[in-house]
Amino acid sequence: MTQTNNLKEVPACCCGSDSSRTVLLYACSGAANVGEIADRAARELAQAGDGRMFCQAGLGADVEPMIQVARDADLNVVIDGCAMECGKKLFEKLGLANCVQIKVTDLDIAKEQGRATGEQVAVTVAKVREVLK
Repeated sequence: MTQTNNLKEVPACCCGSDSSRTVLLYACSGAANVGEIADRAARELAQAGDGRMFCQAGLGADVEPMIQVARDADLNVVIDGCAMECGKKLFEKLGLANCVQIKVTDLDIAKEQGRATGEQVAVTVAKVREVLK
């Protein structure tokens, strides 16, 4: 399968006052509530201009142009849902050090089956924004 889009043309993202800073957001895709929280938080942050969501699965699939985009970013924000730390482990495996991890369960949010709440998403968004300052 050939890739038709050139991922090196990913536009820079705005974060804080430095509009040339490229911040990429990666969300957990787990089935528990913390996976949903991570995903919703990343989408909210992206819609607000705090960064741009990027495909963690592409990194896991070893898609080199996507890995290069992550390597070239100023900061990769990995929002992991739980202690499994899938995103963090992926970045370590690829040798990408330009990242910071937020773990939803470290925010006093229990991992469980069921739906995420808006309050849980807001807590996660606030923590990411704190790290981006």
